[in-house]
Amino acid sequence: MFDKLEAVVRRYEILTERLGDPSLYDRPAELRETNTERSNIEPIVVKFRQYKKLIADIAGNKDIIHNEKDEEMREMAKEELSELEASLPLVEQELKLLLLPKDPNDDRNILLEIRAGAGGDEASIFVADIWRMYRSYFGTMGWKAEVMSLSDSDHGVKEIIVSVSGDKVYSRMKYESGAHRVQRVPDTESMGRVHTSTITVAVMPEADEVEDVVLDMNEIRIDVYRSGGSGGQSVNTSDSAVRLTHFPTGIVIAMQDERSQLKNKEKAFKILKTKIYDLRVQQAHDKEAATRKGLVGTGDRSERIRTYNYPQGRISDHRINFTIYNLPTFMNGDIDSVIDALIAHNQAILLQGEEE
Repeated sequence: MFDKLEAVVRRYEILTERLGDPSLYDRPAELRETNTERSNIEPIVVKFRQYKKLIADIAGNKDIIHNEKDEEMREMAKEELSELEASLPLVEQELKLLLLPKDPNDDRNILLEIRAGAGGDEASIFVADIWRMYRSYFGTMGWKAEVMSLSDSDHGVKEIIVSVSGDKVYSRMKYESGAHRVQRVPDTESMGRVHTSTITVAVMPEADEVEDVVLDMNEIRIDVYRSGGSGGQSVNTSDSAVRLTHFPTGIVIAMQDERSQLKNKEKAFKILKTKIYDLRVQQAHDKEAATRKGLVGTGDRSERIRTYNYPQGRISDHRINFTIYNLPTFMNGDIDSVIDALIAHNQAILLQGEEE
């Protein structure tokens, strides 16, 4: 572990020196890459320096205890030594966590897709509820959310696609992918019976415009047509709506939210690239999960991951058997407790793999 830490420190020093070169600022892409790499390893360097100081302080206090003649000084050193030795395992654990292999997509922005599943109108209502929950959470995190596509219904939202940008968005939101189940008495239920409905959430790391996905236009069919409103009513007299069909994957993207065909096409291609990249991410995750049993994150989107039980005020995450009883607060965007528990679970799985 310590050889790896010393290598990280050397790399940090090289990157710091490189940032001091004025000519680097003439190369924006290289500057951004250097800054990102340095900021990603800085927490490791800071924690390692704290660890080395702790080791030095422990050694210094032991020296005082064994060689100092002043009894009062020895007693003070014993007290301090006890505190330092108690904190050492915690710092060592924090270092191990910082050295765990990072998900290469953790720094990316995301496309968030929420769809109504089983349950009719109640499922559409719950899509709207979950979207409000996430929107509130994004606000507390300082992230920016832009609605890319919205298909509403008489009672809620059938489907919504949102672009979310900010600091390490994917690193926290990736655990939300899967089927979310709600159990409650719908407003339309006259007998007071509890109904069960489901929605699906997909969190996709946003594809880099240049590097991640290169599209072969011979593999894509582009159709243009008139945008339609509810009931099939025309809301635009020009062919502004766009449909992309990607033959190799079977992915179809339809976009009609904008009045401009060009803007709809730009949005559709952005979503298509992200969905293709997301397929690759899921395949890579499946391989890793196969070797590290219990790993969660970007698995099967049809898997039921969480239940929101309104009569009991309960949220249960089925992947890690984690249950809390603060549903109203949770639905107001305070979802960190569950996300933190999922992160801790994954870290424990990864640590176990490193130790083996």
